[in-house]
Formats: sequence, structure tokens, C-alpha cells
Amino acid sequence: MSLAVYVFVMAAVTYLIRMVPFTFFRKKIKSRFFRSFLYYIPYAVLSAMTIPAIFYTTHNIYTAIAGTAVAVVLAFLEMPLIVVALAASGSAFLMGLFI
Repeated sequence: MSLAVYVFVMAAVTYLIRMVPFTFFRKKIKSRFFRSFLYYIPYAVLSAMTIPAIFYTTHNIYTAIAGTAVAVVLAFLEMPLIVVALAASGSAFLMGLFI
């Protein structure tokens, strides 16, 4: 198949995913439960995509745990994102050197 067909199908699917909620939900959503549910969807999806990647990227569970622990502690201390990312990567790397 042509590359243009693949691009067209991806564009159509992306457009439909973004357009469908706007066509069905024309009024403001007043349900507190449904609004809170929709509020947390991006965080849940991001976590579902990120957490498995954390533990399968290094091919060693101990380096993954070390990096995750450092990231969680620094994020809890409200450090900047670049500090959290660099420290987590560095701690996973150092753990990998010692194992």
C-alpha cells in the first residue's frame, strides 16, 4: 500500500478520536463523578504507558527499582523535572555499574 494511504488513515482516526467527544457532549458535564473520572484519565493512561517502560527498559529489575525510587523521592520533594530525570537516570546507571 501507498504511504499516503497510511497517513490518511492515521489522520482520519486521530480526527475522529478528537471530534467524537465534541459532537456527543455539547452541554457542560454536570456530574461530579463523571467530571472527576475524566479529570484523572490522562494521568492513568500516562502511568499505564510509563510504568511498564520503566521496568523493561534497563533489562535489570534492580536498576529499574533504584531509578524509580530516586525519581519518586525527588518528585515528592518537588524538585524540578530535569533534576528528577537526571538523578533517576544517573542512579540507574550507577546501580548498573555495581551489579
